[in-house]
Amino acid sequence: MTEQPLSRRRMTAAERRDQLIGVARACFAEKGLEGTSIEEIAARAGVSKPIIYEHFGGKEGLYAVVVDREVTTLLHALREAVTNPAAGSRRLLEIASLALLDYVEACPEGFQIIMRDSSETGGSGFASILNDVIVRVEGLLIPKFTELGFDPKLVPLIAQALAGLVAMTAQWWLDNPEFTKIEVASTLVNLAWNGMHHLARDFPLTPPLT
Repeated sequence: MTEQPLSRRRMTAAERRDQLIGVARACFAEKGLEGTSIEEIAARAGVSKPIIYEHFGGKEGLYAVVVDREVTTLLHALREAVTNPAAGSRRLLEIASLALLDYVEACPEGFQIIMRDSSETGGSGFASILNDVIVRVEGLLIPKFTELGFDPKLVPLIAQALAGLVAMTAQWWLDNPEFTKIEVASTLVNLAWNGMHHLARDFPLTPPLT
């Protein structure tokens, strides 16, 4: 007997759960948590509201699952990128930048959700990802900074600045798709690498004009 398409047969609990997550993901990316109603999710999924409550306990529970999935996906990609022991400092910047941009390109809705969660609801999804990556980058930068004679205490600050540079540019890229991924990555690495390559050990700020 030929298996019927999902639209013509009753979904299993797992299939229904995945369907609801996919529908909610699109809604949350478009309108955010507050702008999305459980009625809209139910209508798009073709189910009644009690089905959503049964699987997730409500809109907030469904939102938490969607955010957690996206955070896990992006965090895995970035962890894989920044733990390459053979990568030099410049290659590390290239790999990390491309890993984030790969995710933005493949999962624009997911990236929008993560950014919304951080900026609109006080969530820690994107902040936790950055912190994880920063800790890993610090470990790779400290030996290089020590070798060049820099104070290692500056490494956390440098790592934070680099992570913020890439993350905020990736967010901007979503609204400016006329730039290719390679153009964005190469520009980011050019700015970061050439800035770091010529970093001065002592760089006092210019005194205010009198």
